[in-house]
Amino acid sequence: MPQDTLQILAPNGELVGDPPIDLDRIRELYEAMVVARVYDRKCTAMQKQGRLATYAPFEGQEACQIGAVAPLNADDWVVATYRDAGAMWFAGYPMVNLILGRTGDERGGKTPEGINVLPPSITVGGHMIHAVGTAWADKLQDTGRVSLTMFGDGATSEGDFHEAMNFAGVFDTPTVFFCQNNGWAISLPFEQQTAAESLVDKAVGYGMRGVRIDGNDLLAVVAAATTATEDARAGRGPTFIEAMTYRVGPHTTADDPGRYRTETLTDQWRAKDPIDRVRVYLEAQGQWTEAWEAGIAQAASQQVEDAVAEAEALEPFTGDEIFSAMFAEPTLPLLDQREMLRRDGP
Repeated sequence: MPQDTLQILAPNGELVGDPPIDLDRIRELYEAMVVARVYDRKCTAMQKQGRLATYAPFEGQEACQIGAVAPLNADDWVVATYRDAGAMWFAGYPMVNLILGRTGDERGGKTPEGINVLPPSITVGGHMIHAVGTAWADKLQDTGRVSLTMFGDGATSEGDFHEAMNFAGVFDTPTVFFCQNNGWAISLPFEQQTAAESLVDKAVGYGMRGVRIDGNDLLAVVAAATTATEDARAGRGPTFIEAMTYRVGPHTTADDPGRYRTETLTDQWRAKDPIDRVRVYLEAQGQWTEAWEAGIAQAASQQVEDAVAEAEALEPFTGDEIFSAMFAEPTLPLLDQREMLRRDGP
């Protein structure tokens, strides 16, 4: 990592800085990271079985997913992407909803009452504008809430990124922009996407603070996210965080990363695995055992199985329900289409 990149826990599991949280909290977040990885691997397998339409793996980015959400309050907003299932789940979005969304069932996008997590954004970059909107509304209403938006490096090439960052900077909204720079915008490498040496440099142009961190270091992620969240909540405006990480799997289950990157590069990043380094640290502190982790993984596996069973047990929409679910009051074209379906059948 470059010298200006914040790191607290090195890849070998040794501390190179002061931990922002205590051992008990580190254990809690480690457990969440393990659950997230179990979920991710099981969803990848289910897509190959034909039980999910498509899936975007996030293995290798668990420190980003869990660490960025960790400092938030229960009523803060999380506005994330199709690759952020771990973050959304940790913020309270039900696992069954995440599964439903990946089967194409729109009921997966119905966020339960009291959960301030928006459905995952498929449109690259578009959701950042929504996060600035929720943050601006909370600022106007003086609620003290913060909005966290998560996105990949590819999203920074979209116009929505510029609009969101510029608006947040001008109106000083309580927004945390968390960029998971995993090196690839699908198959496009970082160096071909931007002439900037680092994405965090873009923060200056929008008049906000920026910090670059080791995104595979859970403690660095928590430290940066905590400072950014506290600043936003205290009225000190937005922060842009660039977390240097890597997706060890494909962009989605429809992708073949072997066509555009080498396995050697992936192996180099596997050696910096975010879960492994926390495990080594906890073991050195006498806070990890193989049996403890096996129990976490087993419970997580059952949790995913239960969510899948619940999702697959739902009756599919009927033809009438597909049309009636669109608007509170169906439009005339929808009524005509529904009548045509009733008359002519599928």
